[in-house]
Amino acid sequence: MGPPSQGSPPQLDLYRDTWVRYLGYANEVGESFRALVPKSVVWASYGVATAYVTADAVDKGRKAAESHPEGPGRTSRISVAVVDTFVWQALASVAIPGFTINRLCAASLYLMKRVTRWPLPVRKWATTAIGLSAIPVIITPIDRSVDFLLDSSIRKLYSTHEKSPGDS
Repeated sequence: MGPPSQGSPPQLDLYRDTWVRYLGYANEVGESFRALVPKSVVWASYGVATAYVTADAVDKGRKAAESHPEGPGRTSRISVAVVDTFVWQALASVAIPGFTINRLCAASLYLMKRVTRWPLPVRKWATTAIGLSAIPVIITPIDRSVDFLLDSSIRKLYSTHEKSPGDS
């Protein structure tokens, strides 16, 4: 979100500034609990996270439509808002962190089996704790990496800079 226009209070973004944003972490929580719950629960957590990503993308498209009056390029600006938000959120909120927590938990469960004599239920709960505790650690590096990835790739394909009438 860009800076608010002068004189108007900052607008609250439901999907980024409220508790709703935590729905985007549902799949990471699901992956953390994978050793303890049925796979259907893990897949349901991906459904929640995907619904969040989709709702945020639709919201950004709606906001782009409201902020751009009818005219040339309106559809493009709306499409860019939806696609950019969806791709960014799908990577930064679902795919990359889900994979990261999945592999971290799988590795920790495997290593605990090899190096401890803890009973299986203890190893599973320890794995879940490791996964949950990793979530806040991985968020910022993943977000920054996805920003860099998109800035270096698909964001070069579309222009979000409005040309003024005097620009050539």
